[in-house]
Amino acid sequence: MSDIIHLLPDSIANQIAAGEVIQRPASVVKELVENAVDAGATHIQVNIKDAGRTLVQVVDDGKGMSETDARMAFERHATSKISTADDLFSLHTMGFRGEALASIVAVSQVELRTRLKGAELGTHLVFSGSELERIEPDACNEGSIFSVKNLFFNVPARRKFLKSNETEFRNIVSEFERIALVNPQVALSLYHNDTEIFNLPESGLRQRIVNVYGKTLNQKLLSVDAQSSLVTISGFVGRPDSAKKRGALQYFFVNGRFMKHPYFHKAVMQAYDQLIPAGEQPNYFIYFTLDPATIDVNIHPTKTEIKFENEQPIWQILMAATREALAKSSAIPTLDFNGEGAIDIPVYNPVKEAAPYKAPRVQVDSGYNPFEASSYKKPEFDWAKLYNDFEEDRSAIRQDTELSGSLWTSRVSESDPEAGGMTAEEEDPGRLFQEVSNPCYQYKGKYIVTALKSGLALVDQHRAHVRILFDQYMANIRQQRGASQQLLFPEVIEFTAGEATVLPALLEDLRFIGFDLTDLGNNSYAINGVPAGVEHLGPVALLRDMVDRAIETGCEVQEEICSSLALSLAKAAAIRPGKNLSGDEMDNLLATLFSCQDSNLTPDGKTILSMLTDEELERRFR
Repeated sequence: MSDIIHLLPDSIANQIAAGEVIQRPASVVKELVENAVDAGATHIQVNIKDAGRTLVQVVDDGKGMSETDARMAFERHATSKISTADDLFSLHTMGFRGEALASIVAVSQVELRTRLKGAELGTHLVFSGSELERIEPDACNEGSIFSVKNLFFNVPARRKFLKSNETEFRNIVSEFERIALVNPQVALSLYHNDTEIFNLPESGLRQRIVNVYGKTLNQKLLSVDAQSSLVTISGFVGRPDSAKKRGALQYFFVNGRFMKHPYFHKAVMQAYDQLIPAGEQPNYFIYFTLDPATIDVNIHPTKTEIKFENEQPIWQILMAATREALAKSSAIPTLDFNGEGAIDIPVYNPVKEAAPYKAPRVQVDSGYNPFEASSYKKPEFDWAKLYNDFEEDRSAIRQDTELSGSLWTSRVSESDPEAGGMTAEEEDPGRLFQEVSNPCYQYKGKYIVTALKSGLALVDQHRAHVRILFDQYMANIRQQRGASQQLLFPEVIEFTAGEATVLPALLEDLRFIGFDLTDLGNNSYAINGVPAGVEHLGPVALLRDMVDRAIETGCEVQEEICSSLALSLAKAAAIRPGKNLSGDEMDNLLATLFSCQDSNLTPDGKTILSMLTDEELERRFR
């Protein structure tokens, strides 16, 4: 029997490695920009075409490479970052494995122009699918220019499964922001299809955060600072009143590297306990600096998962530092029992300072005689008007009752089998709601209790209204119409670059729902009108919540985008739990709910209606 085990060619091995390291165009941006930072660049420019499908170009003014280094950089496991295994425990650079460039060149066409600082000429290399096509001298600037073209051109299956341009570019912006937040000493710029997205000059850390996410964030940040023998923690946390349900800005960095750490996230949330409503998330930008020998970054190809040697002590330090930052801003009330040196505040003593009692003076009208008609004026009251108003109200109630009875009679006749309608068993239970003979009751301002032919129904009023409004908004989108209420004073909303990437896919549907927006440029929009019925809600917060939900769900198909927008608006506009409803309001809510196609579940799958059948009731009383 012949041998069957053999070594894979380097090109195939590199493509396999590329599946772990290069998942999408954002991965290319991350690897190339981090390499530029490691090369000591002070200015880095990123040019993107077609969300990275056509071109990802990174231009830097780093130290550059010689011709030999430029050729070796694309070999697998070729790196200048480490020399021995011990170097893995003292990493001070972003890259160290030597896999990124080999993986990139295996699935794209790469062009590199680079010149070593102080050298007269640089080097120009052209690769296509791991094959070196050309290498020649080049009169380029000092530094490096990496141009990655036609990503996944030789792996069509991978290219086919890339998401939409909006989604892929949003991921690029996310990676760019992470690098920008941890390298404020580097000037960074990002261009997409020749349009400037970011232009971030060299600055301090707080200013870099403001430059990335907008000046409105500046007043909402609280400084965090803690130093110990184990770790130094610095950065910023958001004020409790800036917390929100979705779209919170939450970043951890360790030794200049972005990381995800659910355990440390719990420490921050513990510090905010009882300060923010349940379900809301605070903003935070927290930077850890510690001995590289006490962490392990080599446990995941993306290097975003990091293992700490002293996890529990750092958890305690992080929580204490966050609490201290909140306390300094008076977010946490404190009591000071040390009265030494305090200001002497006078205390009121009612016994000592009370004035002597003086009887009030009573003024008497000596000319008043209750038995004289001129002294007593009989109050005027129109009893005839009161009786007429009462009769009119009673007549209106009688007409409403007759109308409701006729509606119920027509509904029952439609379900009469002899009349060609559906039987009671075939009819939806909600459609057997007896509007006249069965009254509705509200329990704790949250549930509506009513009787149906199949038993006792309990309806969540908020969820029922969400279902009703969702169906209405979806109908408006499909019919490309929506009632808009114009605002007397338009409001301006400013989006971050990441949020602005999803707006092109949302604008048309927002218009169909009822939003009237005007593009002011620089990711700012004027809100001229809002959907009818939500005028009482803050239009800026409402629109931002809808955009955050669209980003969070990562909608790709247009129908999913429409559903996400309609659900966000319905949840914001629906009646809140705890609102007391009149009998007519409950009747109207249930009648509209039972006319919906699906009256049992909300659009996101939550139960609206719970039935308690007659058999269950009888069992409870046995």
